[in-house]
Amino acid sequence: MDVFLGVDVGTASTKGVAVTADGRVVARAQVAHGLSSPRPGWYEHDPESVWWDDFRRVIAELTADPDMRPAGLGVSGIGPCLLPADEAGRPLRPAVLYGIDTRAEEEIGLLTDRWGAAEIVRRGSILTSQAIGPKLYWLARHEPDIFARTRMMFMASSFLVHRLTGEYLLDHHSASQVSPLYDQRAGDWDAAWWDEIAPHVRRPPLRWANEVVGRVTAEAARRTGLPAGLPVTAGTIDAWAEAESVAVRAPGDLMLMYGSTMFLVAMTDRPLTSSRLWPTVGLRPGVNCLAAGMATAGSVTGWLADLTGADYAALTREATAVAPGSDGLLMLPYLAGERTPIFDPRARGVVAGLTLGHGRGHLYRAALEGVAYGVRHNITAMREAGAVPARVVPVGGGTTGDLWTQIVSDVTGLVQELPRETTGAAYGDAMLAAAATGAASDTAAWNPMIRSIEPDPRHRDRYDALFADYLALYESTTPIVHRLSGP
Repeated sequence: MDVFLGVDVGTASTKGVAVTADGRVVARAQVAHGLSSPRPGWYEHDPESVWWDDFRRVIAELTADPDMRPAGLGVSGIGPCLLPADEAGRPLRPAVLYGIDTRAEEEIGLLTDRWGAAEIVRRGSILTSQAIGPKLYWLARHEPDIFARTRMMFMASSFLVHRLTGEYLLDHHSASQVSPLYDQRAGDWDAAWWDEIAPHVRRPPLRWANEVVGRVTAEAARRTGLPAGLPVTAGTIDAWAEAESVAVRAPGDLMLMYGSTMFLVAMTDRPLTSSRLWPTVGLRPGVNCLAAGMATAGSVTGWLADLTGADYAALTREATAVAPGSDGLLMLPYLAGERTPIFDPRARGVVAGLTLGHGRGHLYRAALEGVAYGVRHNITAMREAGAVPARVVPVGGGTTGDLWTQIVSDVTGLVQELPRETTGAAYGDAMLAAAATGAASDTAAWNPMIRSIEPDPRHRDRYDALFADYLALYESTTPIVHRLSGP
């Protein structure tokens, strides 16, 4: 039986699937791993033990059945991130992770001053902790010995592609998050800006995520058990592979990823400009995106579960019994700062309206509603930038219960179409591999929508008023919160 393999390197685990040419998942594997934080605001992965070794463990599980014949492989991973490597592709230090790593705040300011915020936004995305350009510049300023030896730069997916095929490249989507060194309107690296920061580092050749870019070498086959010559696609960043997994591909499609954070990807028919979101290119030519990300979502509910000693089932039951609006509670879910659309790392959580009559169910519902207001805030910014969602697809672990998704629909007024398969990015990787090898002409049919989550019109006025209060609460508490967060 021919199968297509998809493997995704996440923040806390590596997951993989084996899928038939008609989209049926026949094997799954997962290996947990951690991340290191050597200093406050620094988050790193070891590329050998986390990216490569865990990939090999997952592949060993997926290919344990001798009746399954791998016919293609797609990979994805956390990103954007920065792994400097020497001329042979050997890592020189642990990989610097995506927007949770805030070490390059000074470099963000320096590069913004150097090239101008307006020009940076015109070419792509505003510089934030999500951008790789400032992190590359940080390496030059703070670890000059390592920087001097750097000849290649990888993300999680491109590192795996290099190990498997020997090819040095980056997919266009991932490259568009190497802000400001990729010009989204030109669809290519900005050679002048790159050479100002890192003239001795090779710019990765660019490919599309839905292309076969190489084949598994004999050495990689020996180390992984994969067949030599297996086609491998270019790879990409996990959230976009997850969007692929639920066929969020056409202009007007919007993916909501319910996880420890909340991530949104909206597909557009042209490049859009926004200083409040992350414009990117898509996985294939002619597709552009607006992305948004909240710093906390499920992590807030996890914090409340730990704080109260209650399990999720009990908290959900109690929160379901609470009326919309949480009986007068309003929460800002900024317990780890906030990313889009406010870009405020010094934002903090706020709970307004507490009384002695409130219990843990009220707090739990207020947390779910607070995240939903954050989703609406980001969707409002998307609309203002020119991206109007016509089809919304939820994914991630937070979709397993009805309460959270129903609250988001009630707060935003949007219908959500729930897919049958919520395996995630690894499933999207397998889709890309099957399509790229020509084995499946319509992978969108692999994962049909099974039901819709409709907004309840009875709650519209209440949530409209509370959303206005949510915006006002942030504005009114920001000076105090910033003082409390320290210098």
